Amino acid sequence: MDEIFILIAEDDADDRFLLRSAFDENGFDDKLQFVENGVELLDYLNNISRTYPATKFPNFILLDLNMPKKDGREVLKEIKQDALLRKIPVIIFSTTNNEHEMKRCYELGANSYITKPNSFENLIKTVAVLRSYWIHTSSTPS
Repeated sequence: MDEIFILIAEDDADDRFLLRSAFDENGFDDKLQFVENGVELLDYLNNISRTYPATKFPNFILLDLNMPKKDGREVLKEIKQDALLRKIPVIIFSTTNNEHEMKRCYELGANSYITKPNSFENLIKTVAVLRSYWIHTSSTPS
């Protein structure tokens, strides 16, 4: 099986650390690439698309909504408007637990919306379920 590659847009250093730790706790040795804001995420994806198919797209993107420079909503809209990038599943991973916000993200093309768990134990479980589901249903170009 090809290496699993997950792109994570998260501006909070503690949340990045906890996410990496949750993957480690589950025994996953996936390639995790972190970016800290929406501009970095789009730059990263644009660099991949220029070298595609030589560079593999991420299996999925975990996208925080509330980031500096360019927020997750703007990034989601741009990804889903790009003919090549729109194939990458985008999972919103946010503290925002608001039905209106969730609906808005789905309208912009989000593949899933997950509210960040409130404990590390729940984060470990969430990461396991999320990874299992999206690795088996990923339709990114290979």
